[in-house]
Amino acid sequence: MFCNGACVSSDANHCGNCTTTCSANQVCSNNSCSSSCSAEQTLCGSACVVTTGSDSLNCGACGQTCGSTQHCEGGACVANSTTGTAGTNGSGGTTGTGGATGAGGTTGAAGTTGGGGTTGAAGTTGAGGTTSTESTTLVTSAQAAYWQTAGQLTTVTSGTATVTVNDASVAQSWEGFGGAFNEKGWSYLSMLSQTDRDTAMHLLYGSDGARFNLGRIPMGASDYATSRYTDDEVASGSTDYTMASFSTSRDTQYIIPFVKAAVALNGGIRFWASPWTPPTWMKTGTPMDTSPFDGENMSTSAQILTAHAQYFVKFVQAYAQQGITIESVAPQNEPNYSENYPSCLWTSAVFTTFVGNYLGPAFTTAGLATKIMLGTMSNNASTADLAIANAVMADATAKSYIKVLGYQWEMKANVASANSSYHLPVWQTEHQCGNYPWASGYKTTAPNDQAYAVESWGLIRDWIKAGVTAYSAWNMVLDTVGLSIDSKMPWAQNALLTVDTSAKKLIITPTYYVFRHFSQFVTPGAQVVATSGGDAVAFKNRDGSIVTVMYNSGAAATYTLAVGGKKLQFAMPANGWATVDYVP
Repeated sequence: MFCNGACVSSDANHCGNCTTTCSANQVCSNNSCSSSCSAEQTLCGSACVVTTGSDSLNCGACGQTCGSTQHCEGGACVANSTTGTAGTNGSGGTTGTGGATGAGGTTGAAGTTGGGGTTGAAGTTGAGGTTSTESTTLVTSAQAAYWQTAGQLTTVTSGTATVTVNDASVAQSWEGFGGAFNEKGWSYLSMLSQTDRDTAMHLLYGSDGARFNLGRIPMGASDYATSRYTDDEVASGSTDYTMASFSTSRDTQYIIPFVKAAVALNGGIRFWASPWTPPTWMKTGTPMDTSPFDGENMSTSAQILTAHAQYFVKFVQAYAQQGITIESVAPQNEPNYSENYPSCLWTSAVFTTFVGNYLGPAFTTAGLATKIMLGTMSNNASTADLAIANAVMADATAKSYIKVLGYQWEMKANVASANSSYHLPVWQTEHQCGNYPWASGYKTTAPNDQAYAVESWGLIRDWIKAGVTAYSAWNMVLDTVGLSIDSKMPWAQNALLTVDTSAKKLIITPTYYVFRHFSQFVTPGAQVVATSGGDAVAFKNRDGSIVTVMYNSGAAATYTLAVGGKKLQFAMPANGWATVDYVP
């Protein structure tokens, strides 16, 4: 549908038309508000869709979008057929052979230019080889030459492969890529023209962009809010055990418009939420600075923990009323870091008790299907976040509510043990932002440069190889400076997109392209597969296509990729990346 100048999906926010909004706990099924999806449908966000049919935006799974040269057939993305085209225009002779055998061969153009040949010889001899690579895609990036799509793939039969993909050696299933919705991001996007703002959202969530299908939502202020707040603040010294003062009115200023702009492009985004701090009246101790939002400890009071569980229930319900389904929540961002921005310390005992005795039961009582993420864990010291994770998973009651683990930063080293011990998905929940103030070479303006793109490549590669099933960027959008609301330690952090607030100009950073080299081609439900040689990560999508992402730290070179029983040769740029999306 076309609503208010944008193409949107039929979901709970505009069900069947631009003006119908479903009430809380309703979904949009067959363009009508309903209490549940019909038998053949799957709930994707707040819309009921048939993932086993022909929906190219949710093909086989929520948010799994087909490429521009594909369509959805029976829940699988398949290449658009070109078999009969050559025969129709005569390019391959009356039998159309040139079209069939020349379909992706790198010299398949010969079949086309040989149009009119009555014997079809141009197609069979000029097809460029014995393999079809019409739908196979090559994209390369390097400094000053990002996202180049004009490179050529040549099928060869000899020579040593630079990178070899073994798609029979399968690791974890992949759930997706995404990023965090922060207030500062939307405030900067709002400075742009509508056209540039739309461009930014398409770059992140559009089918012709990074195709992100995950989104992190802060519950109250993160360190990249425009100012400190929670959704239930009361006068100093007061309490609100009944959540009478709960309100998401602040969320409607920045976060919800940001989220809805993404949903308009992809109705199957999977959203999860986490607080950086509970409401200040729920904490005890001394703040890190003059603000009660910063630091302190989570209360151990049963009355407070009960109220905090209701805070989560109210938040999930309020977003549902906005047509935004929160699939899962993490109780606390980095529960062992007390900082000069919204934060809160939790002990292992309080975290475990809260999950098992308060939050989990509160969701059940409220009739909510919201899952609990054990996250977001960052400090892997044996007495810090790692201790919390171990304590929760050692408690049968608390463990029964955990459906996914959220690890970031230092916790990469603990992914493998979590996989072997807990047999639950582990998500990487926050990409490192670079430009570290404690390291030499710190810059007061976020560099957003090639060096950070290379660092980002290594982080994404290593987390995937460690065994995570999803990967999230931190700030998707910032200004060119990149400062947070930290009251004492300025930290100019990198982002995927930036806004020059003086020129009102959108800037695409090199790191954005690194993410896109993965996320545009790897679809939910893909499996990570083994590679050897070179610096590479590979996935096999459910439609059989194989995505290989490679980095070359040296001089420009001719690369040979062995994949699917074929050898594909291409020009790899110096200090750059290449993605080959191989379609058999």
